[in-house]
Amino acid sequence: MDISIVIPAFEESKKISRDIEAASGFLESNHLTGEIIVVDDGSCDGTVEAAEKTAVASGTILKVLRLPHHTGKGAAVRTGIKQTSGEYVMFADSGCCVPYDNVLDGLKLLKTGACDIAHGSRKIPESIIRNAQSRYRRTCARIFHWFVIYFMKLPAELTDTQCGFKIYKGQVGRKLYEDCVTNGFMFDVEIILRAMKAGHRIKEFPIEWTCDRDSRLSPAKNLWRVLSELMAIKKVLSKE
Repeated sequence: MDISIVIPAFEESKKISRDIEAASGFLESNHLTGEIIVVDDGSCDGTVEAAEKTAVASGTILKVLRLPHHTGKGAAVRTGIKQTSGEYVMFADSGCCVPYDNVLDGLKLLKTGACDIAHGSRKIPESIIRNAQSRYRRTCARIFHWFVIYFMKLPAELTDTQCGFKIYKGQVGRKLYEDCVTNGFMFDVEIILRAMKAGHRIKEFPIEWTCDRDSRLSPAKNLWRVLSELMAIKKVLSKE
């Protein structure tokens, strides 16, 4: 199949049907064969049931997976991508913050050989921001970006490492996530570091983005967890 779309979800019963319908509509309108894999991260609000009841276009496969307990976004994305079979694979955050038609720009980079991994970025000038983050979250994002460049040694040209809209050549993505060990939000950083180590090329592309104020990541509440995950990533990769 052309592309596998993974949607990690935690307590998203009010959004997940819209996510699936948007992904299905994108595949159908662009004549792409594909699958949509929803990975529920141990929700208790009926996310799984809502996903399973959602209809998709003819020819599109819908899989709904459930982790036995709340483990983290990294675990959910990893579980989904390991189950993919598409020539290209991607994950998109729940909430339709980025229209699925934006995938076409990332796929063009991959298909023309410009890169092996295409990241949507909210930070490059061509991107269109419909509803911006709060000033507090923007400040936290700038501090985080500085930290991962200088402490984690990520390339400075990657402007938006945490955007939840990333596309991979299928075999590249499956291998990276098979090796990934981070269960929490910092899995993106580990994947980038592993990709760099393997010699994979990463390019960013502009997106149209609308901030979802119902974010599951609170900078203040998750500060120590984020720092501990980053230190654990650094330790694991230094031993490999």
